[in-house]
Amino acid sequence: MDNTFRFNSIAEFHSFCQLPGPDHPLISLIDYSKVNYPNDIAELKWIQNFYSIGLKRNIQGRFNYGQQPYDFNAGVLCFISPLQFLRLEIQTEIEVQPSGWLLLIHPDFLWNTPLASKLKSYDFFQYAVNEALFLSDKEESVIVDILKNIEKEYQSNIDRFSQDVIIAQLSLMLTYAERFYERQFITRKKSGHELLERFEKVLDEYFETGKLLEEGIPTVTTIAQKLNISPNYLGTLLRLQTMFNTQQHIQRKMIDYAKERLSSTQLTVSEIAYELGFSHSQSFSKLFKQKTNQSPLEFRAAFQ
Repeated sequence: MDNTFRFNSIAEFHSFCQLPGPDHPLISLIDYSKVNYPNDIAELKWIQNFYSIGLKRNIQGRFNYGQQPYDFNAGVLCFISPLQFLRLEIQTEIEVQPSGWLLLIHPDFLWNTPLASKLKSYDFFQYAVNEALFLSDKEESVIVDILKNIEKEYQSNIDRFSQDVIIAQLSLMLTYAERFYERQFITRKKSGHELLERFEKVLDEYFETGKLLEEGIPTVTTIAQKLNISPNYLGTLLRLQTMFNTQQHIQRKMIDYAKERLSSTQLTVSEIAYELGFSHSQSFSKLFKQKTNQSPLEFRAAFQ
């Protein structure tokens, strides 16, 4: 039996959490300390049809990503897109009162604004819950001020400027989030380097154990799943630390492997392309020349 809750509107989520109805049907700032989940449910699973930006502390439960639980004790900021699947294990033994803020934004509120399309370009809306943004006290204060400004605006008398003011505040918060995330990637270099090492090991496994013949060239999603992180988070980390995205790293590894095979074996270009998972050698030759400015045969000729 599917016991996943589905919230199509912000009002439905308010009702589920035993909160008064929202002041605005398309945007709402919730005081997280006032959220009351049903007492008879040990695990909540839900899908929502709106964006949410959560600044939370001491949540009464643990969110899960894959097999890894993640506790929210410090102030963290997380971003959820519509239709993402969420799961929360309720922990009734926790004595500390949860606190924080939850901003809900229905996509209809963004209609015909610059954020309608731009919001999807922010990588952190596709990060997993355990990739949340850890905030310093000063950073948290900045975010809370913006959240309160948004609340103040939609609670005032709505006029033709209201949406523009809220969109401007929301854009400002997302810009700060980008800055704070970049700071987090920089200050957590050790964990970032460890992840890069694991990433390289996963790639090596594909190219050195024959997995390419069985599974083909690994996709960005496949690599991210093996690392237990989201594809967007992996891509951001790689870009900030190496200047290349995940797909470029995969292609680099593939070209290095092809060079080794071209220079040290008598395999034909078609055979090497097949080893790399290409159905057509022409596609392999085109990519090889694009990356090296030489055709595979021109590269091989230098070793003969």
